[in-house]
Amino acid sequence: MQIRATAKAGRIDKFLSEAFPELTRSAVQRLIEQGQVTIDGKQVTQPSVKPKEGALIELEIPEPEEIDLIPQDIPIDIVYEDSDIAVINKAQGMVVHPAAGNPNGTLVNAIMFHIKDLSGINGELRPGIVHRIDKDTSGLLVIAKNDMAHLSLADQIQKKEASRVYLALVHGNVKNDSGIVNKPIGRHKTDRKKMAVTPDGREAVSHYTVLKRYGQYTLVKVSLRTGRTHQIRVHMASLGHSVVGDKLYGRANEPFHLNGQLLHAFSLGLTHPRTGERMRFYAKLPDYYRDVIIKLNKQIKNED
Repeated sequence: MQIRATAKAGRIDKFLSEAFPELTRSAVQRLIEQGQVTIDGKQVTQPSVKPKEGALIELEIPEPEEIDLIPQDIPIDIVYEDSDIAVINKAQGMVVHPAAGNPNGTLVNAIMFHIKDLSGINGELRPGIVHRIDKDTSGLLVIAKNDMAHLSLADQIQKKEASRVYLALVHGNVKNDSGIVNKPIGRHKTDRKKMAVTPDGREAVSHYTVLKRYGQYTLVKVSLRTGRTHQIRVHMASLGHSVVGDKLYGRANEPFHLNGQLLHAFSLGLTHPRTGERMRFYAKLPDYYRDVIIKLNKQIKNED
């Protein structure tokens, strides 16, 4: 696929990533380095090149590689399952569905092996997937086993009738016992891998309650009224309380040697698509998360 654009002042990689928001800046840089970009017909391979205003830029995007989606015998924690839905406790480090760079080893590959019937509304690469949680976030998400269930669950999420509650260990002492973060979230203006609080973003509302304070850290319960990408991580960072272990929005160096953020979807509430029964599911903290909490509790006792 070929894209054409008329250049404006500035670096070519910055211009193209802003002109075509579906492409991250790093993706644009890779395409440039691969020789997929020309300025007035001449190939460029340096992302830092600054074309003259009005120059014709042509970007060739290779056709995406076909992903052979196959069932894989990957262990998963199925908290609940019936003929319509399944509730999964996703492990930290597992990607939800295949994409470029993650063609297999995902939750979708696993559920295709363990769960035979899945809805097809989200397409071939996302069978059964109604909502997602980040790769390095652990916890509960619901899978639809047929299209009726999928439509019902998606409607509940859209109407804010499904409840999703997370436990987050954050940096710093959160002063207020509870609060509401109502800040719109959109794509970061310069780093396309990140989200940010931005005036032109989509509505994003998070409710938090302090569960325990550990001096330099605070354990909070966060419920989502909306479900934007990276919402809790962005909102807590905007308050100056980034999630512990979050390398994208938090601190580069952590004392706990973590592989991801301490953010766990521990509670999920929904109405069963067929029976109308209100259901709630829980998932205990993963061992690595619990170990950090135990260490912090011991520190508090020693200080007393």
